[in-house]
Amino acid sequence: MAVKNQTQVTEFVFSGFTNHPEWQVVLFIMFLVIYIITLGANLGMIFLIRMDPQLHTPMYFFLSHLAFLDVSYSSAVTPKAMADFLAERKIISLAGCVIQFYMFDGLVITELFLLSVMAYDRYVAICNPLLYSVVMSKKLCTTLVTGIYIYGFVSSVVQTALTFRLSFCGSNVINHFYCNDPPLLALSCSDTRPKEIQLLALSGINLSSSLLTIIVSYVYIISTIFGKHSADGRHRAFSTCASHLTSVIIFYGTLFFMYLQPSSAHSLNYDKVVSVFYAVVIPMLNPLIYSLRNKEVKGALKRVMGKKLFS
Repeated sequence: MAVKNQTQVTEFVFSGFTNHPEWQVVLFIMFLVIYIITLGANLGMIFLIRMDPQLHTPMYFFLSHLAFLDVSYSSAVTPKAMADFLAERKIISLAGCVIQFYMFDGLVITELFLLSVMAYDRYVAICNPLLYSVVMSKKLCTTLVTGIYIYGFVSSVVQTALTFRLSFCGSNVINHFYCNDPPLLALSCSDTRPKEIQLLALSGINLSSSLLTIIVSYVYIISTIFGKHSADGRHRAFSTCASHLTSVIIFYGTLFFMYLQPSSAHSLNYDKVVSVFYAVVIPMLNPLIYSLRNKEVKGALKRVMGKKLFS
C-alpha cells in the first residue's frame, strides 16, 4: 500500500470535539464508561457462548463473531480518542492513520455482511426448521464467516490504497476524531472526484447487497410466520428476530447516512456526532440488545454463574 512521493504530510492532527478543557474531561469520562461497558459486555458474551454447551449453535456462533467485531472496531477508535481528550495536541502519524483507517474499514465491512449471514441463519431456522441442522452445518458456518472476513479486509485494502494515494500537502488538521474518508478527502490537494465516485460505488454495493440479503430473508421469514396458525408460534419466531432487526436498523441507518451522501451534502461536524454513535455507542448496544430479552442467554448466564459459585 504505497503512498505517493508527493505526499508531504507525515502526521495528522485531529480537531476533536472541543477546545474547552472542562469538556475534554467530561468527554473522556463518557467515552471511558462506554468503552468499559463495550469490553465487558462483548467479551462476556463471547465467554458465555464458549462456556455454555447449549449456546453452541449457528446463531450464537455468529453472535460471538458479532461481539468480536464490535469490540475490535471500537478498540480501533475509542482508546486513541480517549487519549486525545487528555492530550495537548491530538497527533497521529501517517502510518498510524493508514492502519486505523484500514482496520476500522475492514471490520465495519465485515460486520455488514455478518449481519446478512445472521439474517440467512434466521431464514433457515424459521422457514426450514427440520433441515436447519443439516443446512447450517459447522463447515458452512465456518466457511461463511471466513469468507466475509476475507472480503471485508480485501475491500478495505482497496479503499485504503485509493485514499492514501492522494496528496496531502496543505493543512494536516483532520476535522474528526479518527481517520475516515470524508474528512481526509476534504484535506487532500489532489483531485478527489475519482475517489469519491469509487467510495460511493463500493459503499453502495456493500450496503445494498448485504441489505438486500437481509430484506429477502425477512420477506420469507414474515410470510412463513404469518402462515403459522399458532399465535404463540408467531410470537416465538418474532422474538428470535427482534434483536437482529434492531441491530440492523441502527447499524445500517447510520452507515447509509455517512457514506451514501455526495460530498457537498456532508457536514463534517454533524458527521462526528453520527460517528460517535456507530463507532462508539453501537458496539456497546449490540450485546445489550441480544441479551436483555434473550431467555437462552439469561439461562446460560445463570448456569455459568452457578457453576462458578458452587465450584
